[in-house]
Amino acid sequence: MQIHYFQRYHSKENVDTSNTMLMLSRLYNYNADKFFSMLNSLILGEDESPEITFDLQVVGDDSVPDAVISQKSFKIVVETKLYNQFYKQQLVNHLEQFGAEDIKVLLTLDPKPMKPQLFDELAVELRKYNSENATRLIHPIKHVNLTFEQLVDAMEDIVDDRDTEIIAVLDDFKKYCFDEKLIPDGYKWMRAIVAGTTFQDNMDLDLFYDQESHNFSEHGYIGLYKDKSIRAIGKLKKTIIAVENNGSMTYRAESGAEPTADEIERINEAIRRADHYGYNLQTISHRYFIVEKFYPMDFRKSSKNPIQKSKFFNLADMFGYKTMPNTDVIANDLNGRTWEEF
Repeated sequence: MQIHYFQRYHSKENVDTSNTMLMLSRLYNYNADKFFSMLNSLILGEDESPEITFDLQVVGDDSVPDAVISQKSFKIVVETKLYNQFYKQQLVNHLEQFGAEDIKVLLTLDPKPMKPQLFDELAVELRKYNSENATRLIHPIKHVNLTFEQLVDAMEDIVDDRDTEIIAVLDDFKKYCFDEKLIPDGYKWMRAIVAGTTFQDNMDLDLFYDQESHNFSEHGYIGLYKDKSIRAIGKLKKTIIAVENNGSMTYRAESGAEPTADEIERINEAIRRADHYGYNLQTISHRYFIVEKFYPMDFRKSSKNPIQKSKFFNLADMFGYKTMPNTDVIANDLNGRTWEEF
């Protein structure tokens, strides 16, 4: 019977926060040096350290002692959300938690990265707050946004095979994060979508589009389905919402970084080509799935009926991937197979 170090069977985000703090405290108690190494690189910044320092012959105003042992003070205020439902005013209110600490960090933690617009708006509020309270704070507050996956990865980076005691605890915390969807596994899934008429455009432009009003489940890869076979696969890079507004096109990052000039041009080209098919991609808001690159393959459906709209495949389960390989490797693994083999 497996031993669990972290409580399960709940639905409240404060328990997720409690378990995360428990994991960090266990790591600190196990090896403070490794804990601070992780904390410095991930949260505090490489140029800042709360670790104890040993200095010789430190010149003071009226004396020169033989040595000084000192430590920077630091404070990390944590706000955890489960569905990226951060509220700017709540985060701004949290800034009042800080005082005269040398290092001050507002840490936001969520299964997914904070939405770019809110991240930028909070940065503006933070600069304003630091400026208006410079005398009281002395040292400015900074904001760090992390996913649970980034936190787990950072902790795994500083432990090795000899750390058997903490590895068991960390493994259970990681399993807890997977079980509670704090580390979403959507990145393992391929969503096969009927391409049909636009197949060649999708291949040329490395994107797929659909109306924004159409919902979809999380996935990491897109498969282009045509003539009873998935003909290409691409790793999803970001999604962009585009629509005409007051006579000009607007482009908004829904997930991932802001749209680049190249991505906007590819979207515009898709709009131009769609016009030949009678598709309205301008006044009706569309979601553009931008992939790194579509790789051709032939993953055939051998049974009788074609798919109607889309179908999901767990690539990690199909091939036993421990970590997801490059997309061209996945394409090669799928090529020449049939769905019924899995």
